[in-house]
Amino acid sequence: MSELTLLLLRIGFLILLWGFVFAVIYSLRADLFGVKVRRMPEPVPAAAPSPAPDRAAAATAPVSSPRPSPRAAGGAATTSTVSRIVITSGPKTGLELPLGNEPLTIGRSSESGLVIRDDYTSSHHARLVLWGEQWMLQDLDSTNGTWHNGERVASPVPVNVGAPIKVGATTFELRK
Repeated sequence: MSELTLLLLRIGFLILLWGFVFAVIYSLRADLFGVKVRRMPEPVPAAAPSPAPDRAAAATAPVSSPRPSPRAAGGAATTSTVSRIVITSGPKTGLELPLGNEPLTIGRSSESGLVIRDDYTSSHHARLVLWGEQWMLQDLDSTNGTWHNGERVASPVPVNVGAPIKVGATTFELRK
């Protein structure tokens, strides 16, 4: 083998070795400090009021009850219907956690609002966010995924009251 070929092989091996070292450091940093979390967009303000309907249409329209529905469209949880989160299976079965208006982070990290210590939960696994009047569930790029009502959460989804939410080996639901 020529001296030039041997030199190029040594340099290539060093580059490969340093690439491996940086990959290990990046992996450790992401595991210790978490990954960057994507922010949910701000809720869109209500549209401008539409022009008043003509009097003939208003006279023939049925009169509806002024009472608001306790659930949003599709049975999704709103602030008026949800007051707590209840763990139904897992290491903390029976634990009830009241919900406020602040986002609730779920994960292994001690910084999380709901700490779940099991091997299948990421340090920052999922987040419950109040978006307008709607509770939304967001997966924070967890390894094993977040499940809502039997479906994997890929993007923020509205949370239904009583629907099971699975994070790692723990299942919980939102209740009144």
